[in-house]
Amino acid sequence: MNRLLLIIDPQNDFICGSLPVGGAEYAMNRLADYISRNSGKYLLKIATADRHPFFHCSFTDCGGEWPRHCVHDTAGAAIWQPLFLSLYETAGAVRFLYKGECEDSDEYSIFKNREASQIIRELVEKENIEKIDICGLAGDVCVLQSLRDGMELFGAEKFNVLTAYSPSLDGGTLLHEMIEKYNLTCDEF
Repeated sequence: MNRLLLIIDPQNDFICGSLPVGGAEYAMNRLADYISRNSGKYLLKIATADRHPFFHCSFTDCGGEWPRHCVHDTAGAAIWQPLFLSLYETAGAVRFLYKGECEDSDEYSIFKNREASQIIRELVEKENIEKIDICGLAGDVCVLQSLRDGMELFGAEKFNVLTAYSPSLDGGTLLHEMIEKYNLTCDEF
């Protein structure tokens, strides 16, 4: 089965920076180990990343609800190093896709970014991807929104949620509700 691993926003600011998610460091380190143990099981690995301008609309000092985070070209916007290494040190192609680059609009879901969404759709079709394993940060925000939009594009049966690698700000409530509502699988293979 051709599988795609879609990791949402595994960035320093969400792990140990300005907007940390509880349990994120542990989860992302475990995800790095999981990828290493499963080298070659994913035809393609995609990591998404917020890439915000300094005055992004989502920041509290710009009228938004979040502290400044993942400003482009800062250490906080970087991909978690152990995970970055495991992506490249294992078999399977690696792609990075960005979102939230426009100052006046937010893109919680990677599929809200027109260019990134088009790339994912083309890759899923070209590589005949049968299953998309999704995880990342935060489970109740960007993972949830990406999952919702991804299911609209590809159908719920295409997705498997790796909940162990998707810590949430709300303790996992919203993500688990989505999993139950759509009877999604949530297994490591």
